[in-house]
Amino acid sequence: MATRKLTRRRLLVTTAASATVVAMPYVRSSYAAGKLSLAIWDHFVPGANATSKALIEEWATREKVEVQIDYINNIGGKLLVTVAAEAQAKIGHDIVYFTSWLPSANASNLEPVDDVVEALIKQNGAVIPTFEYLGKSDGHWVAVPATIGSQLQSPCSRTDLMKRYAGIDVQAMYPAGATPNADNWTLDTFFTAAAACNKAGFPFGIGLGTTEDSVLAAGAIFHSFGAALVDAKGNSTVKSEPVREALDYYARLARFFPPDAAAWDNASNNKWLISGRGALILNPPSAWAVAKRDMPDIAEQLWTHGMPAGPKGRFAPFLPFFWGIWSFSKNKPAAKSLLAHLSQPNAIETMVAASNGYDLPPFTSMTTFKTWGEQGPPKGTLFHYPNPYNHQILSVAGWPAPPKLAVQIFTQGIMTRMTLRHMQGEPMENTLSWAESEIEGYMRT
Repeated sequence: MATRKLTRRRLLVTTAASATVVAMPYVRSSYAAGKLSLAIWDHFVPGANATSKALIEEWATREKVEVQIDYINNIGGKLLVTVAAEAQAKIGHDIVYFTSWLPSANASNLEPVDDVVEALIKQNGAVIPTFEYLGKSDGHWVAVPATIGSQLQSPCSRTDLMKRYAGIDVQAMYPAGATPNADNWTLDTFFTAAAACNKAGFPFGIGLGTTEDSVLAAGAIFHSFGAALVDAKGNSTVKSEPVREALDYYARLARFFPPDAAAWDNASNNKWLISGRGALILNPPSAWAVAKRDMPDIAEQLWTHGMPAGPKGRFAPFLPFFWGIWSFSKNKPAAKSLLAHLSQPNAIETMVAASNGYDLPPFTSMTTFKTWGEQGPPKGTLFHYPNPYNHQILSVAGWPAPPKLAVQIFTQGIMTRMTLRHMQGEPMENTLSWAESEIEGYMRT
C-alpha cells in the first residue's frame, strides 16, 4: 500500500468530501472521447488496468459505442473527490467506481439498477450478502457489485512460526484443494497462538488505528461474539452482553499486538509481515505478492486461510466495491449493458487472474477459479482466500446498522477506539458510555 508498484494502495472508506470542491482531480485517460465515460479505480497490480480496458473495448466494439476510460488513483482522495464533485455538479462520467459506503450515500443521484443486478443473480447465483447490505437503498439496487478491488482481509500466517511457537499447522488446517479442517481454529486458539508468538518476539500484526484494515479486523471479532453497536433498526445496542464479551476479549488479545498498533495505517500490516517481524496479519494477498517479489524466503512460508470461529460463528473482514450509474448519465442503456458485460463469468475470471487473485467476485458461486489454486510459492497459498467452501460469513464492520450510521461507526473507528480505551485501563462501563454517546451524536445528525 505504501509504494506505487505492487504494494496495496487501499481506497479510503468514507462518504464525506468537501462540498466546496470545484476542481476535478487529475486523471489518466486511456481514450480520448466517446459516448460513454467511466471513472475507474487505478489498480495497483501491473496489468490489471490493461485487462479492464480490453474487456471494456471488447464490449464497445461489439456494441459500436465509443468509450472514454479515466483511471483515477486515490492518492489524496482523488476518487472520492471525483464522486463528490460530480454528484454536486450533476455532470461527469456515466459510470463511477464506488467504495463500500458510497452507494447509500449517493442513492438519490443514482440510476436504479434492479434490472441489471437481478438478471445477473438469476444467471450467476446469489451475491455475497454484504454486497446487498451496501448496494441497496430503500429496497432497490442503486449500484452493481464490482469484482475489481473487492477483497477479503483473511489471515495470512507464517507457517514456520505458527508451527514452531503456536503448535499450529495452518496448511493442514486449510489444505490446498480440500475442505478446511478447522473445527479447533477458534478465538480461544487464536488467543493462545497470539500470546505464544508474541512471547517469541513475533506478534500478530493487527492494527488498532482508525483506517480500514484495523477497523475491519475489530468488526470481524465483534461479529464473532454476535456484538453490534447498533441494530438493523437503528437502535443503540452498545450496552449489551455480546458487546461486553467482545470488548473484553479484544482488549486482552490486543496486548499481544505490536506496541505501536494504535498508530498503524493500511500499509503497516503489509510492512510488518514482509519485514519478518510478525507471525500473522489480516490482509488480502498484496503482502504475499510483495514478499514474493522482494522477500521470496518469507513468501515461501506464507499461507492464506480462514478466520477463527467465535461463539456466534466464523466471520471474516470483507470490503466490497461497486459500479454506480449517475441519474444524470446521458447513456444509461449503454452503461447498464457494459456493467452486465463486466459481470459475466468469463470477464470476472479474467479480472481475477489479472489481479493475481486479489480481486474477489461478488457471487458466492465464483470461488474456485484456477488462479487461486495455482498461485505460489508455496503452490496453493491463495486457495482458501476466496472462501471456496463458504465456511465463514463475510461481513463489514458496522453491520447490521443502517448504512448512514454504520459508516460513522466505521470511519470513526469506534470499535478500535473502544478497545484502546479499555485496554489502557478505562473501566468497561465508562468505555461503553463513551461509545454510546458518540453513536447518539451520529443519530442526531
